[in-house]
Amino acid sequence: MGYKNLVVGLEMVFSPYEIRKDFPILKRTINGHPLIYFDNNATTLKPIQVIESVKKVYEQYYSNIHRGIHTLSVEATELFEDALKKIANFINASFQELIPVYNASHGLNLAASLLSLNYLGANDEVIITVMEHHSNMLPWRLWSKIKGFKIKYVYPNDDGEISRDNVESLFTKNTRVLAFTHVSNVTGVINDAKAIIRSAKREGIIIVLDIAQSIPHMKINIKDLDPDFAAFSGHKMLGPSGTGGLYMRREFAEEFEPVFSGGDTIVDVTLNEIKWTEPPWKFAPGTPNIEGFIGLGAAVDYLNNIGMDNIREHEEMLIKYTLDRAEEEGLFKWIELLGPRDYKKRTGVFTFRSELANPNVVGAYLDLHGIAVRTGKHCAHPLHYYYGWYKGSVRASYYIYNTKEEIDKMIYLLKNFFIERSKKIQ
Repeated sequence: MGYKNLVVGLEMVFSPYEIRKDFPILKRTINGHPLIYFDNNATTLKPIQVIESVKKVYEQYYSNIHRGIHTLSVEATELFEDALKKIANFINASFQELIPVYNASHGLNLAASLLSLNYLGANDEVIITVMEHHSNMLPWRLWSKIKGFKIKYVYPNDDGEISRDNVESLFTKNTRVLAFTHVSNVTGVINDAKAIIRSAKREGIIIVLDIAQSIPHMKINIKDLDPDFAAFSGHKMLGPSGTGGLYMRREFAEEFEPVFSGGDTIVDVTLNEIKWTEPPWKFAPGTPNIEGFIGLGAAVDYLNNIGMDNIREHEEMLIKYTLDRAEEEGLFKWIELLGPRDYKKRTGVFTFRSELANPNVVGAYLDLHGIAVRTGKHCAHPLHYYYGWYKGSVRASYYIYNTKEEIDKMIYLLKNFFIERSKKIQ
């Protein structure tokens, strides 16, 4: 299997070329060209190990969980709960602290709803950042209209980061919640989440952290970071869509009543009383994506076999290589990079715009040559408007199966594209 990295002497060597063998979709051609998949911030491709795990559930184990004493139900329940334990362990959380959700957007909405209903009032303040994905911005704006609390915004510094100083400058005695992203889905910039959280915690502020763009790319120790809530999506880390997690600190999970209720959230119900079950089921009503979470458990196994440090190192190499090649080929004459030039401060994300072409035109040109990138405003419109990028940007985002050769092809095509565009304008 490709994920078992090549052995050279006594050392394990990360090999994207071996890993690629595990991804059937990479055998596809697009418009007559081999597929080059650079849209990993949107969603990642799935290895055969994940595909087969989902298929096996349907073929051998499928039944509803927590509903019956028959063999299939017991087996499905065990597989599902074992997968949740793997996923929780992946971020160093306990089983009770990981609420199964459908994606990071679901998790962030759940966190905002719980805090707004149980904790926030009209005189309170919530701090969010301009770089947030809409899923960590719109829920707070929605609830602020209902509950009357005030929202305050943090802007990026000159390096494109959310700095601790900028966050601290907004703290007042009324600040109750700080919600921010660990890694920007647009630029890949890595915020110093640990330092920011430590500072906020000293003021008694509750933290909601979006780790959707960090958990696939680096080792996450949720106890070390120390947020109160943290949300992620399974589909961005090799798992099936319709899966994800909301980490919720145990005291909040025990104190808060659920926003959604029904099957699995209760121990007993009479016409006069509701007895809620223990977390995580207290916040997970109805039949979940059983096969999807079992598949996400297989994805976690896959990532653990590769090693998160290896993944981070590989992506650092790829983004450094991209920035160096873009410089060598003179691309920065025609394009503007969004985010820091320092590859250590970002994940494997190359986001740019150009006055010479609409981002959608650039994306369509690359697609003609088999390269999949994201174009538009990437569910982060306020960040694009802050930078004056009103038409959006082009985002190439890398993962474990991407190679230097693929980047070479993209750089070559972009150079030729902008040479031709500049000739037409002249």
